[in-house]
Amino acid sequence: MSDERDTLDGGSTGNRRNDADANGSSESSVARPTGKRTSRRTRDDGSVAVAPRSSSAGSDADKKTQSAKKSANTEGRGNPFKRLRKFLREVVAELRKVIWPNRKQMITYTSVVLVFVVVMVAFIGGLDVAFIKGVEWLFG
Repeated sequence: MSDERDTLDGGSTGNRRNDADANGSSESSVARPTGKRTSRRTRDDGSVAVAPRSSSAGSDADKKTQSAKKSANTEGRGNPFKRLRKFLREVVAELRKVIWPNRKQMITYTSVVLVFVVVMVAFIGGLDVAFIKGVEWLFG
């Protein structure tokens, strides 16, 4: 990873071009992430998506983060019954999104879990008995 940074900073790794040619790529340099978001992004199909830029003095992102901070500060306050009601509504909404298994799948999943638990209990029980026998043999 450090050699990639050296190449980006102007240093040379010696065989960067030869490595690219050996892999069959004709590009001499590969675009590396810089840690900053750019306004141009390439998609998988090769087209370029351009993100619109805000020309206002205060950007929308700054306003959203400020309003999110305000709502986070005031969210913990207020009527606890209203917060509980809101929480329960959100729980019900999330549970409606769940894809519930049918009866056959539920029986299959339950039997797989039970068989696995029985096998693991037998394995750990066997190890326990073996260690007990070993300690008794060793220390008499």
